[in-house]
Amino acid sequence: MADRKAVKIVSDQPDFLQFNNLACETAGGNVIFATDEWFAPASNLLKREPPEFIASAFTEYGKWMDGWETRRKRIPGHDWCIIQLGVPGIIHGLDVDTSFFTGNYSPSASVQAACLDEAPALTLEGDRTGMAASDSQFEAVAKLHSESWEELVPVTELKPGYSDTCHNYFPINYPSRVTHLRLNMYPDGGIARLKVYGVGQKDWSALPTQDQLDLVALVNGGVCLGYSDAHFGHPRNMIGLGRSANMGDGWETARRLDRPKNLQVDGKGILQVPGYEWAVLRLGHPGVISQIEIDTNHFKGNFPDSCKIEACHLTPEEEGKYVSGRWSSDPGNKWRVLLQPQKLQAHHRHFYSCDSLALSGPVSHVRLVIAPDGGVSRLRLWGPAIGIPTI
Repeated sequence: MADRKAVKIVSDQPDFLQFNNLACETAGGNVIFATDEWFAPASNLLKREPPEFIASAFTEYGKWMDGWETRRKRIPGHDWCIIQLGVPGIIHGLDVDTSFFTGNYSPSASVQAACLDEAPALTLEGDRTGMAASDSQFEAVAKLHSESWEELVPVTELKPGYSDTCHNYFPINYPSRVTHLRLNMYPDGGIARLKVYGVGQKDWSALPTQDQLDLVALVNGGVCLGYSDAHFGHPRNMIGLGRSANMGDGWETARRLDRPKNLQVDGKGILQVPGYEWAVLRLGHPGVISQIEIDTNHFKGNFPDSCKIEACHLTPEEEGKYVSGRWSSDPGNKWRVLLQPQKLQAHHRHFYSCDSLALSGPVSHVRLVIAPDGGVSRLRLWGPAIGIPTI
C-alpha cells in the first residue's frame, strides 16, 4: 500500500502545536479569577472553537468580542487572570491569540505558572460581561501569591489581531508540572484565546498496578507525535474527554486522490485501495493493551472503510530518532501488528477485546492506520500500566 509521508508543519509554525491544549474548556480548563471582564469574559480564552467576529454584535457594555477584553484602565495597576488547567502537565508552548483585537489588543503580556497541591476555592460563574473582581475575590486570590509564581513568558509585546499577526507563539522550556497559570495583560485590552500546548502528567504511583486505564487518554498523558494528514481535524482530538461533540472534535483527513476509479473489495468486504493515512500516539505510560475502542461517532458519510493498529515499545532515544525522521521509516523494525485490519461502520463504537489482539506484551506507542481516508472521533486503549509501584 502507498504510504504518505508525515505532514510537515508550516515553517513559521512551531512544532509544539502538535501537543494537547491542556487549558481548553473541553479538557476541563477553567478561569477562576479575573480582575476585570467589562467588554468580554475571560472564560472565552479557553474556548475550543476559533475566535469569530460579528460586526453588528453589541452588548449593553459595548462591542461584543469573542475573547477576554477589559475596560480602558483608569486606575493604577494592570489586568490579569488565573487559569486552572484541565489537565496538569508539562507545558511545551503557548499561543496568545489576539484574533480580531486590532485597535483594542493588549500591548504586552506575560505568563506565570505554579503547581498547587490543592485547587483553590475560587470560582467564576455565569456571564461575567460588565463585571470586575470584588474586594472579597481579591482577598481570596491574594492567598495564592500568584505575583511570585515562576515566569514562563517575560513581559513581551504582542502583535495585533490581524490574520497574519494574531498568533503570538512562545516556546516553553520548563520541566516542572503545572496546574495553574497567571496571564498578565499590560495594562489592559483584549486577548482572544490562550492555548497551552503540552503533555499531561499523571501520578501513576497512586494507582494499583492492575487497574484498567485508558492508557492513551489526554488526561493520562497520551499525546500525538505524528500523522500523515489532518486536513479537517487533528489526531489529538481522538484522545479527548468523553465522546466527540461533532465531526470537528475528531481526526479527519482529506480524501485521498489515489483511490481507484472503480472500487473493489476483498473476501472480508474491505476495500482494496493503494493508500492509507496514519497517526502515531505515545501512551501516557507503557502498558499491556487488553481492549480497544474505535469510535466513528458523527462520521456518517466520511468514516474510514477499515483500520488496523500497530504498536511498539520505544526508549526516549528511539522515539527522538523517529520524531526527527517524522516517522517516515522504521529503521529498527519496531512496529508489530496489534489489531489486524477491521471493517468499520458509520457513526459506531467498535470494541475489540484481548481475543482480537495480536500482542500481549507491554507497548509504549501505537500507530492507527485507516484506509483509505476519513474520520475517527475517539480511540481508547485500555489495560494496566506496567512498571509502576505496587500499592
